[in-house]
Amino acid sequence: QVQLVESGGGLVQAGGSLRLSCAASRRTAYAMGWFRQAPGKEREFVAAITWSGIGPYYADSVQGRFTISRDNAKNTVYLQMNSLKPEDTAVYYCAGDREPPFSNSYVKYDYWGQGTQVTVSS
Repeated sequence: QVQLVESGGGLVQAGGSLRLSCAASRRTAYAMGWFRQAPGKEREFVAAITWSGIGPYYADSVQGRFTISRDNAKNTVYLQMNSLKPEDTAVYYCAGDREPPFSNSYVKYDYWGQGTQVTVSS
């Protein structure tokens, strides 16, 4: 079993930045992703990257504003979020996928963190 622990969420004004971190107890076999879920909405894909560096992949809504990166030595994945908008407000989840192929569907991911709240005020 892999444990994922997120950190870095908080309250920020529109246009501001936050960096989320996800520390894994051990490296999953293939890829790590970030998803988010706003109240009353389905969980949606944000970004993903493989441990070997394939990708990254981004949702259209965050392309150009968010950057996913990894530190293999620390088994940690980051999500740098810039130019934040109120519509980015959600609980952000880190997730791990054991095997290829790449997917942006939360159904395929095997391991999940507890989530961290990101709130962007207008």
